[in-house]
Amino acid sequence: MFGLYLAAQAAPALAQVDLDALSRGGVGPRTQVAVLATTHLSSLPEDYDLKALDPVLERLAAFKPDVIAIEAVSGEGCDHLTRYRELFDGAAESYCADTEPARKATGLDVHAAVVEARKRYADWPARPTPAQRRSLASVLLAANDRASALAQWLQLPAAERRAGDGLDPALAAQLQRLETHGRNENYRIGAVLAARLGLQRVHSVDDHSADRITGDAGKGYEAAIKAVWAGYDNPYTAREKALIDRGDLIGLYRLMNTPQAQQAAIAADFGAALREASPERYGRQYVAWWETRNLRMAANLREAFGNHPGARVLDIVGASHKAYLDAYLRQMHDVDVVDVGALLAPGTR
Repeated sequence: MFGLYLAAQAAPALAQVDLDALSRGGVGPRTQVAVLATTHLSSLPEDYDLKALDPVLERLAAFKPDVIAIEAVSGEGCDHLTRYRELFDGAAESYCADTEPARKATGLDVHAAVVEARKRYADWPARPTPAQRRSLASVLLAANDRASALAQWLQLPAAERRAGDGLDPALAAQLQRLETHGRNENYRIGAVLAARLGLQRVHSVDDHSADRITGDAGKGYEAAIKAVWAGYDNPYTAREKALIDRGDLIGLYRLMNTPQAQQAAIAADFGAALREASPERYGRQYVAWWETRNLRMAANLREAFGNHPGARVLDIVGASHKAYLDAYLRQMHDVDVVDVGALLAPGTR
């Protein structure tokens, strides 16, 4: 047996497949993907003036993305979390909207609405009427796709942003609230940018099916991870807070998307978790959950632009996702990861 081990050690290493070389043989322009690290806008003070986002929006619009993705669970994903709610410890309630008002207005449950929205997009006219936009918005709300519904709403002339064509008064009021009070980057960046660029939807690419890992981690998991977070030590936190306090959101986004700030945040969170010393290795289970979630998000993102080779893609995600998604995207054929710092640089339009 020992001789076999020595022979195996002496054997030459297996040759590796050069996926990069295969990628270089593609025809046509490569797909450009920019992953934007964002703060969660809901964490800002309620009276914070989100007009400070305007410079960020201007620079992202100059990139002219053909596909916009956001950190939200899709209708299909929410249907899965709801159907198997016992496995996911409240994930459906945490990450999925209440679609019952839209079901009452449209007669469509989430499953039927997802299918109907797909049909509408396949036959969508170049110049949709206001009635078509209102009708599609109602279907999207039933499909748990609020950001895409808002993108349709924002492309209506102001006088046409009203109830009708499937949007009952309650749903119209819901969209009005999202337009004026939706303090979430999925709406204030994703949907607003999609409407500005004439895109018909945003793509929800978040995934919480990996929550089975944390659900099965054991009774001591939550306390152990809270202890890791209690020791969180990111030297960039004070700088980020100062930028927020003075209303400099373009400065905040420039900082958050630097490799240095990304490295520091990940080291303070997931790096610390890898060193968590419980016998159950709760910290490593936490990292397993995080990696699984990001791998599934990367797959959802790849699917979102799979029918658009050569497109420009913008993915808007919480800051700690960016480095992982960038790393996974770099392993894919036909994908170039865009330097977000260059998109946000001073003077960029």
